[in-house]
Order: sequence, then structure tokens, then C-alpha cells
Amino acid sequence: MSVKVEQLDTKNMSKMTVTVDAKELDSAIKKAYDRTKNRISIRGFRKGHVPMKVVEQIYGDDVFYEDAANILINQEYPKAYDESGLDIVSSPKIDIVQIEQGKDFIFTAEVATKPEVTLGKYDGVTVTKIDTSVSDDEVDKQVQAELEKNARTVTKDGAAENGDTAVIDFDGSVDGEHFEGGKSENYSLELGSHTFIDNFEDQIVGHKAGDEFDVNVTFPEDYQEKSLAGKPAVFAIKVKEIKSKEVPALDEEYVQDTTSFDTVDEYKADVKKKLEESKENEAKRTKEDEALTKIVEKSEMDIPDAMVDTQVNNIINDYSRNLAQSGLSFQQYLQFTGMTIDKFREQTRPEAVKRIKTSLCLEAIAAAENLDATDEDIDKRIEDMAKQYNMKAEDLKANIQDDEMDSFKEQIKMEKAIDFVMDHVKERAKRKSTKKTEDKEADKEEQ
Repeated sequence: MSVKVEQLDTKNMSKMTVTVDAKELDSAIKKAYDRTKNRISIRGFRKGHVPMKVVEQIYGDDVFYEDAANILINQEYPKAYDESGLDIVSSPKIDIVQIEQGKDFIFTAEVATKPEVTLGKYDGVTVTKIDTSVSDDEVDKQVQAELEKNARTVTKDGAAENGDTAVIDFDGSVDGEHFEGGKSENYSLELGSHTFIDNFEDQIVGHKAGDEFDVNVTFPEDYQEKSLAGKPAVFAIKVKEIKSKEVPALDEEYVQDTTSFDTVDEYKADVKKKLEESKENEAKRTKEDEALTKIVEKSEMDIPDAMVDTQVNNIINDYSRNLAQSGLSFQQYLQFTGMTIDKFREQTRPEAVKRIKTSLCLEAIAAAENLDATDEDIDKRIEDMAKQYNMKAEDLKANIQDDEMDSFKEQIKMEKAIDFVMDHVKERAKRKSTKKTEDKEADKEEQ
């Protein structure tokens, strides 16, 4: 195999021309035949025993070319990647230049290469100071939320109120005709949740168990079922049961039963501590994002489209995996939201560009400040992972591949770059200012 590299007119784009020996192509064609021969059926031959030459005579010499090309590209492209010496940051765009038995196999791969970064100011970036103090009112709200989580649901004899759950039978009709999905029995509806259309829930408020009545609503103009959009509907309602929440009182008995504390004061002090930790973590993330956004804005780099396309694909793959954990496929998500894959890619593109620029800037900062991942850093990362998976660190380390180890090192370098930036930021209290003042302050930050 030989590799020729040329720079394209588009900045940060290169083309590799890969030439593979003709013998390798012949071998790949034979592999393609072996993989498919058990599916080939030709009269006069037993299935799976049709000679390759017979298949080629009937279907053409190129019958196995596509599969053979895929075999060779998957086999040779990684070698070409390494031999090229390029820092490739995109999936390749492959074109087959020559494929013919007895001749060398030639293909090209257009790839994006990592852009150079001209860093803006990163040492001493100004960020907005964030108040992380926790008030007594915030503690009381959090405590109340916890109390409501532990509330008991009890059957209520009186009239339904917002916040109650009504167990109802309903049967809807439009112009006197019942419609699909408009009927249900023993449906639990939380009043005030705005789960149902229009003022459906408001018309149940005030009714008691056993009441039967009609609810009149109008479907929204943009309702997903077009045959119902904008039309008035009548729902026959029967209230089966009204349930309300019985929130426990905050006292020592409750604290001792539901927490590890003995007194209300100890419990509230712990709630306050956790709220402070949460606010501090959120403030840390917010300030990091502000600092990195400013660094990216003041830095210069040319991002090739192919690099963005690859990052968009990565985001979609991550999104698909998250959806799969909920039992939903990406295609189902697109159907339910009425979105096309092209529209989703378009909406994802700004986030992809942001991720790329942030990552490139952090890499550049790590290089400028000689930040690297030490053996101790790697061992610590492996130990932390081993605890998560309930494994021995040495067993986990033995199973880590070289590319995974490289990924660990890059992550650690990124984290060190973020730490460097945040160790040197300047905090400024948030205040009202005119556009002119903001511009002056921005100019000072650049100096």
C-alpha cells in the first residue's frame, strides 16, 4: 500500500490517495465471494456451491466489486491514516478511483485536519461573581418540597380543588361523533397540571365523587390530530374518586423517621448545606462557561465543515443512546416531534461548533502551559472508574485499550486547562451598565 497526501484549496482539508496492490484486491474479491456464496442460487448448482467464475459470467465481472472495495477500505484506511501523519478530525469522504481485477485498487479519502488556534486572552479572564448564599426562605421551600414528596394520598369526601387528583371516566365527541382516543375509564388526572386541553381541568374543580356532567372544550388550532384541530368537543364526565395529598408536619418524629438526624434544626442545617453545595457547583459551571465563551470569542481558528459534520454525528449518536435508555428510537423521536433529520442536524450545528472551538482552545491552552497527564493522574482516573464499576484498579487497567488510554490523557489535559483558566479568573460583581460601558470593559479585558 502507498499513500500520497495533498492539501486541498479549502483550508484544513487534505486528500489522501491510497493505492493497494492488485493481489490484495483479488484476495478481497475472493473474500466477498466467500461471504455471499451460501446465498447464491443458480439453476444446475447446489446452493452455496456455485463457482465464483460462473457467478461473474452470469452477473458480470464487477458483481463482487462493491463488497471487495468495502473490505479493502476498512482494512487499508486505518493504515493510511497512520502513515499520512495527518491530525485527522473528521470522518473520511471516500471515492473509488480504480477497481478492476488484475489492477491496483485506488481510492481517495478527503479529510479535515485539526485547525491551528490563535489564542486570545485566557489568563485573567473576567467572569461575573455569583452569590451562592442560601436564605432561610430557600431552605423552607426545599423542606416543604421534601415534605410534599413524603405526602400520603388520601380519598377526599369534599369538592375537588386544584392540586387534587380526580379519578374519572370520560367519553368525548365532536359534532356528536365519538373519536379515537377520546374515551377512558378510571383515568387519574391531577387538577391544575394542564395535562388536558383548554379549560378541561378547571371544569372538574368543585365537583365531588359521583357527579356526572359535561365538559365543553375546544381543540387548539395546531392540534396534532388535524381532524380535531380547532373544533369544539363535549366530554361526558363521571367522577369516580377525589384524592388529595396529606402533607406530614415538620417535627422531630418526622425527622427521625425519614432522615438520619434527631432534631428539626439539624435537618434544616443539612438542607442548607446541600443547597449551598448545589449553588456553588452551579456557579462553578456557569463561570467556567462564561470564561470559555470569552476565550473562544477572542481566539481565531478556521473550522472545516467536515469537522463540524462529524461532531454533529457524534451529538446525534449520543442523543440516540440516551433515547434508547428510555425505550425510544431516534426515528421515533423525529416522528413524534414532527422534525426531519436535516432540521435536527441544522439545529444541532451551533452546539457542534461551540464544542469544537472550546475543545481546540483548551488543547491550545494545555500546550501553551505545558499541562500534561502524569502517570499519577492516569492511575487516579482508573481508580475512580474501578470504584464505580466495583472492580480492582489493576484489572480495569489491564483491559484498557491504547485508544482509550489516549482519550483519558486528553480528558485530563482538558480538565487541567479548565482548572488553569479558573484559577486565574477575575470576578466582577454583576451590575447594570450601558452598551458603551460594556464595550469599554470588554476592551480592558483584552489588554
